[in-house]
Amino acid sequence: MLTEKIDIVKKRYDEIYQMISNPEIISDQKKYIELNKELKELSTLVNKGKQYKEAIDQKDEAEDYIKSSDDKDMIEMAKEQLEISKQLIEKLEDEIKILLIPKDPDDAKNVVMEIRAGTGGDEASIFAGDLYRMYTKFAQEKKWNLSIVDTSEGTAGGFKEVIFEIVGEDVYGELKYESGVHRVQRVPQTETQGRVHTSAATVMVLPEAEEFDIEINMSEVRVDYFCSSGPGGQSVNTTYSAVRLTHEPTGVVAQCQDQKSQHKNKEKAMKVLRSRLYEIELNKRMESDSKKRNELVKSGDRSAKIRTYNYPQGRVTDHRIGLTLYDLPKILDGDVSKLIDEIKLYINTERLKEAGEV
Repeated sequence: MLTEKIDIVKKRYDEIYQMISNPEIISDQKKYIELNKELKELSTLVNKGKQYKEAIDQKDEAEDYIKSSDDKDMIEMAKEQLEISKQLIEKLEDEIKILLIPKDPDDAKNVVMEIRAGTGGDEASIFAGDLYRMYTKFAQEKKWNLSIVDTSEGTAGGFKEVIFEIVGEDVYGELKYESGVHRVQRVPQTETQGRVHTSAATVMVLPEAEEFDIEINMSEVRVDYFCSSGPGGQSVNTTYSAVRLTHEPTGVVAQCQDQKSQHKNKEKAMKVLRSRLYEIELNKRMESDSKKRNELVKSGDRSAKIRTYNYPQGRVTDHRIGLTLYDLPKILDGDVSKLIDEIKLYINTERLKEAGEV
């Protein structure tokens, strides 16, 4: 019964509410943060559960009134209330079932995103710039904060590579399925014959790891300082403010040259390094989880072709779920929600099927 599941969640919510006022919990920062996150997640479900129970009570009252009353006008009103209650119960049941699906604990995290030009030369760099603009606009719409970590500009515009972080609410949960190869089909500006070319860029979305998510032994990290460079590699300042970090046991490298301060560059590079190392651990965890490994829509497969942006036909196709939308200009202008929402709906439906709820 759904009401029994709601009662279990409410009991857990009440337990956490009591626990977070405990001085021992407050003094344990990691535990305190974890419990507050869980409390926030459960509060939505608790509120929906309350609405659901109220709707059931209203339905029962209306049914009882229809059975016991002789007043035709009041019976008609009770029938109307009964229909409203039934529709609300059905709607809330669907919402609660989705909320009851175990959440990925990383969904609430901020992200480090990397966009790299792939096949297609200058056109691929220009497309990487288009994708960066698309995600910038999307972040603005969601009221998230986006900041550049490192860039390598293309010779004809756009980026050979751009790394940036996005800070906000449930960022990884929204963006994690954007990882993979994005293709563009269009006539490049340099094409004189009007032929359509196919170019590609790779998008990576890494959950930003907290210090207590992954510990890094700084004696295993080589730190190099160098002058920031602009397009073509020319130095843009004369101070050694840019920072490159190399994690020697894994060979993972992270660098930042966007800030004027060496200290701030090192701090940002450290976030990227930590996130890349965390991704390695995350992939190991996913490999050991057969359900995640066999899931059609994967969040970490950077080699998979996930989406095509076709300019001549004005369409965007997501190959994982077979969805095509003829709304390319709006999507590239940041209206990515319609794609993300469809993917999340598909995944939630598949998970409900697995759980036998649909």
